[in-house]
Amino acid sequence: MDKRELLQLLRAVQSGEKTPEDALLHLKRSPFDDLGYAKVDNHREIRQGVPEVIYGQNKTPEQICGIVAKMRENGMQDILITRMSQTAAEILGSEEPTLEYHPIPKIGVVRRSPDRVLVGSIVVASGGTSDMAVCEEAALTAETMGNRVCRLYDVGVAGLHRLLANLDKLMQARVVIAVAGMEGALASVLGGLVDCPVIAVPTSVGYGANFGGLSALLSMLNSCASGVSVVNIDNGFGAGYLASMINKMESIKE
Repeated sequence: MDKRELLQLLRAVQSGEKTPEDALLHLKRSPFDDLGYAKVDNHREIRQGVPEVIYGQNKTPEQICGIVAKMRENGMQDILITRMSQTAAEILGSEEPTLEYHPIPKIGVVRRSPDRVLVGSIVVASGGTSDMAVCEEAALTAETMGNRVCRLYDVGVAGLHRLLANLDKLMQARVVIAVAGMEGALASVLGGLVDCPVIAVPTSVGYGANFGGLSALLSMLNSCASGVSVVNIDNGFGAGYLASMINKMESIKE
């Protein structure tokens, strides 16, 4: 049950269409289901607006299937699974025909809402093509949560004219996600160009002195551009989630 459905239920009680006992019975479902290996949060969507997201890495295919089955049983849609292996996707897909699997970012989406209206404008920009897995994790996370996403890939500072050729798209954005490895300079450049929040995502792309993304992380944390926030190394999901929250706040104002 999401916030909209909860409000409909409460209004039905207010209007007399449902009795308080009927509503209580509907809400009696436990706030979480204990599967032994996982406790599925049934009320996450009521609290935060989106269902619980499944982190697939280090979970067995059987555990992922069990969690998804329980979430489906509870009527949840737009179920997002991050860092899911190809093997797990094949096993889940044999049980769940609605699964959409994206192998580059290793993301799966189950029961995507067919009538969801995408709002706002989030731009996901990458320094290079090698950053695409992290970019797609961010972009697909934001799209699954109901946001309109524009992708600008391979527009890093080594060829700044590629970025400047897309200024119109950047200026229309409510949030920009800047994904870059190496020295991570893209976030500062974008922060100095746009009038909206910039979420910087350092990636582990780079040669030895990159230290697995640490150099990009420190560069982004030390950005001289105002309005730049930073998530962890390779955390495309975290960037997409935060961008969705910011974008939705702007949409509510409208």
